Amino acid sequence: MVFSSLVFLCVFFPVVFLLYYLIPSVSARNVLLIISSLLFYAYGEPVYVLLMVGSAGMNYLYGVLLEKTEKRKVILIMAVCTNFLILGIFKYADMLIDTCNYLTGADIPLLRVSLPIGISFFTFQALSYVVDVYRGQVRAQKNYGNMLLYISFFPQLIAGPIVKYHDIEQQISHRTYDVDEIARGFRRFIVGLSKKVLLSNVSALAADAVFTAELSRINILSAWMGAVSYLFQIYFDFSGYSDMAIGLGHMFGFTFQENFNYPYISCSVQEFWRRWHISLSTWFKEYLYIPLGGNRKGTARTYVNRLIVFFCTGLWHGASWTFVVWGLYHGLFLLLEGILPVKKLPKVLGHIYTLLAVCVGFVIFRAETLHQGMALIGKMFTGMSFGPEEMSFCLRQVNPLLVLVTGICVIASCPVKHLSEKLPGRYREAAIRIWTPGSYVGSIILLGFSILSLSGGTYNPFIYFRF
Repeated sequence: MVFSSLVFLCVFFPVVFLLYYLIPSVSARNVLLIISSLLFYAYGEPVYVLLMVGSAGMNYLYGVLLEKTEKRKVILIMAVCTNFLILGIFKYADMLIDTCNYLTGADIPLLRVSLPIGISFFTFQALSYVVDVYRGQVRAQKNYGNMLLYISFFPQLIAGPIVKYHDIEQQISHRTYDVDEIARGFRRFIVGLSKKVLLSNVSALAADAVFTAELSRINILSAWMGAVSYLFQIYFDFSGYSDMAIGLGHMFGFTFQENFNYPYISCSVQEFWRRWHISLSTWFKEYLYIPLGGNRKGTARTYVNRLIVFFCTGLWHGASWTFVVWGLYHGLFLLLEGILPVKKLPKVLGHIYTLLAVCVGFVIFRAETLHQGMALIGKMFTGMSFGPEEMSFCLRQVNPLLVLVTGICVIASCPVKHLSEKLPGRYREAAIRIWTPGSYVGSIILLGFSILSLSGGTYNPFIYFRF
C-alpha cells in the first residue's frame, strides 16, 4: 500500500495542494510536485523509489543521445532493451523460471524479487518518451527535473492512466490557474473515490468469496454472482482510480486523456477495447501495432499483429499465464469479429454477446490458475447443483447492500447523464442548470460517505497497483 487513503485525503493532498498554490512560479511548483511524488512512492516503496529515479535518469540520457548521435536506431534499441530488461527482471523472471521448471523438470530457484508498484506504468511512459524523441515528434527534454516529474507525478504514478509524453510535453513547463477547472477536478476526484470505496469494494466482497471458495460449494447461481460482481469490481476499481488521477491532474493544471468511456455499453469486443483502458490500448496501437505493420500488409499479417498485441496486453497485466490467456482470448474475439458479421447484429444482441464475452474473460483474469478459471466458467454454464450446501453458500453472499450496489453499478455503467441531451429544449436547459450545482452538492455527500467507509476499515487496495 503506497499511502493509506485517510492519510492521503486528510494530510498529504491538502498540504501539497495548499503549498502548490502558494508558490508563484511553475518551476518551483514542479520541484514541489517532484518531492511530493517521491515521498508518495517512498512511503510504500522506500527502496524502489531509487529504481524509478534511475529509470527517469536513464531514459533522460537516451533522449539526449538520440539528438546528439547519428546512430539513432542503435540508441533506440538499447533504450527498449534496457527498459524491458528491468521490467523483465522485476516482473517476469519468476514466471519464466517457473515455466521452465515445469516444462523441463529442472529445479531452478526463483528470484522472488518483490514487484515495484506501478512499474509497468512508469516503464511504458518512459518508453513513449524515448520513441517520441526518436520519431522527431518531440524535442529531447533538457531538464532532468521535468523528465522526473513526467515519470513520477503522483496522481497517476501507480495505476495510470498511461500518459504519453507528447500529450503533456507543453503542460510540464506551461500551466494555467483556473478555479473552475480546480472545482471540476475536485468533483471528478470524489466521483472516482466513491466508485472505488462505495461500489467496487462492496462488489469485491461477493467476488472474493466465490473466487476463494471450494469448487464443490459453487453452483451456477454463485458462479454467475461471482463473475458479475468481479465485472463491476474491476471496472469501478480501475475507472475510479483513473477518475481520481484525472481529477487530481486538473487540480494541478494538467489535462490527462480519458481512460474509460462506458465500456459496458459496447456492442462488440472491438468496441469494448476502444472504450476500456484507452491509454493502454492506444499505447500498444501507437508503439507496437502500427510499427508491426498494422493492417497495411494484408489480412493474414493484420490478424498476426493483433494476436501479438493482445498477447502483450495480457502479459502486461501480470506475470501469469492466466493474463496471457485472457489477452489471447480477447485477441481471438477480435479476429472472429473480422470474419463474422457481428456488427450487423441488432444492438441488443450485440450488447448481450459483448457483455457475456467480457464477463467470461474476466473470470480467467481473476482466477489464480487456469484450472480454476476453466472450472468456474464450467460452473457458470453447467453447475446445476442446488443442494443445501451450494444454496447456503450462495445465499450467504446475497444481502441488501450487495443488491443495492449492483443496481447502482448497472446504472453507473451507462451514460445516464447524457440522457438530458435528448430532452426538449427548455427541459434540457433546466436539467443543465440543475446538474452543475447538484453535482457539486452530491460530490460532497459522496465524499462524506467515502470517508465514513474508509474509517470503518473496509478499504481494499486498487487492483491495478500490482501491475
